[in-house]
Amino acid sequence: MKSGSGGHGKIQSIEKVARILERLKGTGKIVVHCHGVYDLIHPGHIRHLEAARRQGDLLVVTVTPDRYVNKGPGRPVFNEYLRAESIAALACVDYVAINCWPTAVEAINLLKPGVYVKGSDYAAPEQDLTGGIVHERKTVEQYGGRVHFTDELTFSSTELLNNFFSVFPAQTKAFLAEFKSAHSADSIINAMRSLASMKTLIIGDTIIDEYHYCKGLGKSSKENFICTKFISEERFAGGVLACANHSAGFVKEVRMVTCLGAQDDKRDYILAHLKPNIEPTLFTRPDACTVTKRRFVDPAFLNKLFEVQFFNDYPLPPELSAEVRDFLEGAVPAYDMVLVSDFGHGFIDDGIIEVLCRKARFLAVNTQINSANTGYNLITKYPRADYICIDEPEMRYAARDKYGDIRTAIEKIARSMHCGKIAVTRGHLGAIAYDRATGFFEIPVFSDKIVDRVGAGDAFLSVTAPMAAGGLPMDVIGLIGNIAGAFNVSVVCNRSSIEPAPLYKSVIAMLK
Repeated sequence: MKSGSGGHGKIQSIEKVARILERLKGTGKIVVHCHGVYDLIHPGHIRHLEAARRQGDLLVVTVTPDRYVNKGPGRPVFNEYLRAESIAALACVDYVAINCWPTAVEAINLLKPGVYVKGSDYAAPEQDLTGGIVHERKTVEQYGGRVHFTDELTFSSTELLNNFFSVFPAQTKAFLAEFKSAHSADSIINAMRSLASMKTLIIGDTIIDEYHYCKGLGKSSKENFICTKFISEERFAGGVLACANHSAGFVKEVRMVTCLGAQDDKRDYILAHLKPNIEPTLFTRPDACTVTKRRFVDPAFLNKLFEVQFFNDYPLPPELSAEVRDFLEGAVPAYDMVLVSDFGHGFIDDGIIEVLCRKARFLAVNTQINSANTGYNLITKYPRADYICIDEPEMRYAARDKYGDIRTAIEKIARSMHCGKIAVTRGHLGAIAYDRATGFFEIPVFSDKIVDRVGAGDAFLSVTAPMAAGGLPMDVIGLIGNIAGAFNVSVVCNRSSIEPAPLYKSVIAMLK
């Protein structure tokens, strides 16, 4: 049963383990199941697994795959295969499988253990950020099994990794050490949870991002262009749709206001890709299609080869602009915060800006510079904002300051727009957060593992805007924004939105 050098014979696919266990259960064996990340095996893990083994005849351990490890940027330190090997090397473990799903529930459904074992820190369900233990218990019990909690010596893999392994560079470690002296993970999480009752209106440009994956074939033999072979395609809800989905995880009520094109409006796709707590208000312009950005991408390294954009960025027809303004006049005062995601694609005109600036209780604004509007879509087109979130080039364009100290540019815009809170994202340099009362905070980048940069700024904006409206400190806003950005660059485009539980677990992991 425990064959193979170093325990490697114990490592099997989860489907094969299920077949083996089914046969052994037929002989009366009691199967015990443990599940976890196990990024760094320590004495606490060993005692926990040994205690679990004593609950039955066989111990099977399932390991969270790399893609579902929500322990923050830089994690896991050890990949899923090394983590499985480490577990398999323990004498008390009979079988190890790398899980195929984000939670243990599906693995429990497949393995049907007699006993499912967790550590004592999961005994209080209200302390489990994901709520997973409740679902795991129900699944175990429906097959006649039971849940057992061990009470062994505990250590923290996260704390050990943070202290003794280079999860973060020296600059980031120094920042976190100072940050921890002023803020705790619990205080940040509790403050963010208190924002859930905030009523938010989000307005901006809808963008459908299309990724057409293709393989380069080389130059045409008869023409002077590159040929590619189509492989597959994928579509994402971008622009204001992504902002609404990000925000909807953190506030319970979101009203989304946007404009589609009558030509190929993609309405059904859009409505199917919004979270349930988003109430959409969709205007339609007759002279355009819904904004679509079609990117041709090499799937091997996600290199973008070429892009075609479908849009009409002329101002709205006057009668449609008046209709939008009339709606906003009545709707905006009912919301605690208005978040503007302005890509400069023709929806938000001067009249709409005037209503937003006059009516919004708290106005958070992002104006994005892109290939279609360089030099034209500046944050200064808004006469006021309570929170500005843009990147460094956008700030420099607005301040007309190409080479000067970025802090000087930020202060200039803060004065001219009467804005008390500003966050400026800086790519690999992290972010700068500014508060008129408390000054500047520099937040380092938390991840150098970049899959795709598209949508990172939207994630930063959407998660931090409610925090700014709720009065949270700007250093905390910068930290959370960079964590959200790190999550977003780890996936393709807007394939998934930022969710509270993984973000909160990252905060806990980073501040251990």
